[in-house]
Amino acid sequence: MAINNVRKNIKLVSSEKEWRYYEDVIVGEKRKSENYFVTEKEIIDFASNYDPQWFHTDIDEAKNSKFQSIIASGIHVAALWRQLDHKINGDINFVCGIGWDEVRWKNPLYPNNEIYVTSECLSKHDTTSNEKGVAIFDHALKSADGKDILVFNGTCLIYKRN
Repeated sequence: MAINNVRKNIKLVSSEKEWRYYEDVIVGEKRKSENYFVTEKEIIDFASNYDPQWFHTDIDEAKNSKFQSIIASGIHVAALWRQLDHKINGDINFVCGIGWDEVRWKNPLYPNNEIYVTSECLSKHDTTSNEKGVAIFDHALKSADGKDILVFNGTCLIYKRN
């Protein structure tokens, strides 16, 4: 319990902004990150460590794959989403995420492409606790031309102000 109270009462370390609590999150609010450039080296390095399939790591062999190129691992795409989403929603005082629903990798992420993430708060509801509420967000990681790469609904617990 002490850990929760400490987090609830501190300011964001990396920003001058205050924490946003459950009450501050508005159903319908939309956020979009800055673009991020994904390199071939980054895709290969990540896959070599965490998902060493040939179509993620072998440039020559991947040319003969369905994708005709290396592509980022799905786990890498999810990690990129996490990194970029933190930049747009990192001011929300989350307890934790409690689920992802309707998860779909709709298109491959190729090297040397720009991506960005979006989020929209779809709904909120109280819990039996006075300390936290539930919010559901529509999340997406997209290519710079707006094509969906990863989409899902994320359910999160968020601290209440009081």
